[in-house]
Amino acid sequence: MDGGTVSPLLDAHLVVDRHRFRLDVRLTVGSGEVVALLGPNGAGKTTALRALAGLERLSAGEIVLDGSVLDSAGTFVPAHHRRVGVVFQDYLLFPHLSALDNVAFGPRCQGYRRARARAVAARWLDRVGLADRASARPDELSGGQAQRVALARALAGEPRLLLLDEPLAALDAGTRLRTRVTLRHVLATHTGATLLVTHDPLDAMVLADRIVVIEDGRVVQTGTPLEITKRPRTRYVARLAGLNLYRGRSTGDGWVDLAGGGRLAVDDDVTGEVFVAFPPAAVALHRSRPDGSPRNVWRATVDGVERYGDRVRVHLAGEPEVAADVTPAAASELDLVPGARVWAAVKATETHAYPA
Repeated sequence: MDGGTVSPLLDAHLVVDRHRFRLDVRLTVGSGEVVALLGPNGAGKTTALRALAGLERLSAGEIVLDGSVLDSAGTFVPAHHRRVGVVFQDYLLFPHLSALDNVAFGPRCQGYRRARARAVAARWLDRVGLADRASARPDELSGGQAQRVALARALAGEPRLLLLDEPLAALDAGTRLRTRVTLRHVLATHTGATLLVTHDPLDAMVLADRIVVIEDGRVVQTGTPLEITKRPRTRYVARLAGLNLYRGRSTGDGWVDLAGGGRLAVDDDVTGEVFVAFPPAAVALHRSRPDGSPRNVWRATVDGVERYGDRVRVHLAGEPEVAADVTPAAASELDLVPGARVWAAVKATETHAYPA
């Protein structure tokens, strides 16, 4: 403790060089905290998880867990000697063991006698709602049940760091919803650090206290789920949040000159380099130039149309490019087919501008 602050349980600077790819990410996770490492495929999420688990050595940097150095220049603690539990995407349960003995594996590796290890395992199976499936083997379990057994096995070893690698990716929508609720409940009682690796924004938003977004091996944004969705800083994050996002420069006169071309009137008092964001639902489309209050009106060409829930998402080329959500009836009435010319309008009061 220093100056009233508490050191994070996990303090890591992960640098891994692999062919033409370089991961360079700093991560901290506190006791009882759940941090989501979110990013597109190829961003480096799995590489980060493997380095933390001891399955891949760092090229540079350092991993410190609960005050102990696990990986740095001259030091490398192998995976089986780290107090790290991992739930892999495909669970990797032992096929010849029952659910109970799969969960008991961790305590047994710590030196517990068989009876004590199985007692610990039974308690964990009960916590994840699978006490009645203790004798079942992995091929007798559903996907959601197998995921919960894998989670119980990881936690039964009392890890200081729990790593979850896309834990819900292999489940169907209904099972994912139920399992996410169980996972959230269990993680709330875990006193160690938890790192959730995912490309699913909903998993990150529901399960994590804090989100770290990485792209191309670098951290591009970090914050609470609310901070991430309210103020996205890259196009990738904006798409996750369901927003149109632009970068530009404001001279403080209520207008932002966009880097990609075009101008937008904003309602926020900002100057200098800024981001401007607004939801697709804020974009109104018209056959002819609209009258009335919108200060942001420009010509655009329909570039693509797709179904989006009970709405239609229209992608438009222009200055700026924009995504708009309209009803199916409006899409039909406006004849929104690729190549169609329309007017796009957004009220300044619907925009949100903030420093870049």
